[in-house]
Amino acid sequence: MKVSLGGFLTIDQVAQVARNGVQVDITNQSDILQGVQASCDYINKAVAAGQPIYGVTSGFGGMANVVISPELASQLQNNLVRYHKVGAGQRLPLADVRAGILLRANSHLKGVSGIRLEVIQRMAFFLNAGVTPYVYEFGSIGASGDLTPLAYITGALFGVDSSYKVDFNGEEIDALTALKRLGLPPLQLQPKEALAMMNGTSVMTGIASNSVHDARAGLALTMGIHALLIQGLNGTNQSFHPFIHQCKPQVGQIWAASCMLELLQGSSLIRNELDGSHDYRGNQPIQDRYSLRCLPQYIGPIMEGIKYIYSQIEVEINSVTDNPLIDVANQAIYHAGNFLGQYVGMAMDQLRYYIGLLAKHLDTQIALLVAPEFNNGLSASLVGNTERLVNMGLKGLQITGNSIMPLLTFYGNSIVDRFPTHAEQFNQNINSQGFNSANLARRSIELFQQYLALALMFGVQAVDLRTYLVAGHYNASECLSPATKKLYVAVREVVGKPPSPHYPYIWNDDEQFLDQHIALIAHDISIGGQIVQAVNEIPSIF
Repeated sequence: MKVSLGGFLTIDQVAQVARNGVQVDITNQSDILQGVQASCDYINKAVAAGQPIYGVTSGFGGMANVVISPELASQLQNNLVRYHKVGAGQRLPLADVRAGILLRANSHLKGVSGIRLEVIQRMAFFLNAGVTPYVYEFGSIGASGDLTPLAYITGALFGVDSSYKVDFNGEEIDALTALKRLGLPPLQLQPKEALAMMNGTSVMTGIASNSVHDARAGLALTMGIHALLIQGLNGTNQSFHPFIHQCKPQVGQIWAASCMLELLQGSSLIRNELDGSHDYRGNQPIQDRYSLRCLPQYIGPIMEGIKYIYSQIEVEINSVTDNPLIDVANQAIYHAGNFLGQYVGMAMDQLRYYIGLLAKHLDTQIALLVAPEFNNGLSASLVGNTERLVNMGLKGLQITGNSIMPLLTFYGNSIVDRFPTHAEQFNQNINSQGFNSANLARRSIELFQQYLALALMFGVQAVDLRTYLVAGHYNASECLSPATKKLYVAVREVVGKPPSPHYPYIWNDDEQFLDQHIALIAHDISIGGQIVQAVNEIPSIF
């Protein structure tokens, strides 16, 4: 399977290339390839004629009043790459850089950027050969796109200097050595090529695409975890009855309720009250507490928000975001601002906010699970062997969750509204912070995956203990709904503890170290492994 460049790219395709090494090829459609060449021809003619064009026959930014002669046009481009080699902080994950290269190549195939086909082919070559430039986490304010991050990609692709480093299939080498290994010569940047490469939102959008891809999986996994926790708490399915949600027909709410009904169908661990029955339960309320009963109303707007973000990022993936843009058909060039990463910045601000809300919701249910006052007959802190007085169960695990969840809500704060208004001689006096926002979203996703891992551990232990109360054994796979049985079994397999009728997931504290389980589960989630695959059948509308 290959991903073809020159058409519409999906978020899933970006993830496949960025993370799984799926190969790419460039379309052979003659009209697309001719469009790329035509935009180059336009630039060359305009430079020769001395036509005023920003960043081609003028200086950059606040120095755009400086006139650049045709003789200096190429030098101007090579200098742009060099003076933007100012990245700071840690290196970006290679998958995010690969996503950025993919989007840059696809954007240039629109034929409005004035860049050679040879450069686009080189980007595809790097991707297919597993050669990824090192890019840093600080240096872009998301105004004129990702100038500094893209400068590192450009410097490595063109072989500007040996100080540009790349990952060559796991080995760190300099860009000139990498080009030699690949059998490629260094290239001199031609008029507009550095500007076309560096002026755009490709890196922030690549990070955002990978983050949204993970957020969609995280939302599905969250629904699966909720279904486990509801079964562990002996909750009711009545809260998800279609009649309720037809009375408040919000799209996300209807989806969430339908989803939970499907996830809980066939379970022996819930109170099946779809017929409208209501039974008093001693000290417990006749209806479930809010975190269970209001789940559709709470999750609904989050799902709708993530769905909207998904569509916004997919549009950005398939956009041209450099400046100026060439209208070959009308032999015109337009100075514009598609490089502003406001869509990415605001989308990633919102995504982090929604992730924090998802974690907050799970945290309230975990709090119910560990408290005998609220968990409908389970042991305190979900202790397995209650005969052994030194067992503390999942007490420490809850504290770890409590340390992560506030960070996730903190990361939900916006950054797009916190920008300098004086950047670069007041030229970039409005900026998106899209790159910073996307990087924060990636970190939020990483934390969320850790949190989901421990939430799954609570869910598995809870349904094992509930199964013992219902059926007299601990193998919850025999009592769970068919939909959640897959998730339960997947977690058990990942941690190497298959279901047993004799013992729950955690029996005695000293029989395992839970940090190892967190690491195993979180890793499986991060790579889209069998735990994520177990919830792939959850109905989705995006």
